[in-house]
Amino acid sequence: MKDYYGILGVSSDASDADLKKAFRQLALKYHPDRNPDDKESEEKFKEINEAYSCLSDPEKRVNYDRFGTAEGVGPGVSPFGAGFGDIFEDIFGDFFGTFTGQRRPRPTKGNDLRYDLDITLMEAAFGSEKTIEVPKWETCSECRGTGSAPGKGPVTCSHCKGTGQIRFQQGFFSISKTCGRCNGAGKIITDPCKTCKGNGAVRRSKDITVKIPAGIDSGSRLRITGEGDPGLYGGPPGDLFVILNVEEHPFFKREGTDLFCEIPISFPHAALGAEIEVPTLDGISKIKIPAGTSSGRIFHIKGAGLPKVGGHVRGDQNVRVYVDVPKKLTPRQKELLEEFARINGDELAKSFKEKIKDIFSGTKK
Repeated sequence: MKDYYGILGVSSDASDADLKKAFRQLALKYHPDRNPDDKESEEKFKEINEAYSCLSDPEKRVNYDRFGTAEGVGPGVSPFGAGFGDIFEDIFGDFFGTFTGQRRPRPTKGNDLRYDLDITLMEAAFGSEKTIEVPKWETCSECRGTGSAPGKGPVTCSHCKGTGQIRFQQGFFSISKTCGRCNGAGKIITDPCKTCKGNGAVRRSKDITVKIPAGIDSGSRLRITGEGDPGLYGGPPGDLFVILNVEEHPFFKREGTDLFCEIPISFPHAALGAEIEVPTLDGISKIKIPAGTSSGRIFHIKGAGLPKVGGHVRGDQNVRVYVDVPKKLTPRQKELLEEFARINGDELAKSFKEKIKDIFSGTKK
């Protein structure tokens, strides 16, 4: 009498879950695919299967526990029982391939495609539509994706008899694997379509309209469903991913939804004040420069920036002014500035001396 519990390494009161777990671990360890040309592992694998086939069947397990043998297991009878193929596949699925039945190629989604698209700051700010030309595989219209010439359908593969599987004996076990001649399709194209050369698809460029939402930024990814390569065996097509790059603007600098720019002003405007024109995304805007404005001061134009994607509230435009010092002066300009410098210099020097005096007078002991 064989000790089936000992073979599986479990106790006699082991649950169905314990039996299944033990069988799976041992079967993976001793499977012929993992131990090619190893007779000892092959026999061990056979013994494991025999034990599990008996103990996993409630009626056989009762007979084994009472009489030391399972009904139907004896000389000349398969030790796996009629339902072992179902048992093995239920536990391992596709781990070693399908052991019973026929496997057909599964519908497979087509490849996703990527397209890098440059857009301007204005297009990013207000949104736009762009037409792009994308090279991609498309289902052949001549053969409608069959790969065969019109009126000439594919024929049954003689190698696998149309099953898509090749069944062979490995030791004591019958195993099915995908047919290498038809790649599991079960059919072979004998008269290929002249347009697609039997591929069922052709390489073409397609014009696709891309809708760019307002507020988009560099690195954003737009997904266009179904515009990738066609699927295989009836699977859905892939998707097209458009990766956006917002080009640098010669005047504006962007930070999130805010814009930054620099505007030169003259010394008289800085000293006396003025109203200046500033370019914005919406056109020309005017800002007031107060008298005595220093170089580097920043003014804000509310709502002149960019919106968030899907939103309506816009950021601000930040205008930094700087005093533009002229490099060339007329004699009259030079004369007036020298006079201004004398007057201003005396007052500035006096003011500076007073400040220094106040600072250091407090440090004397």
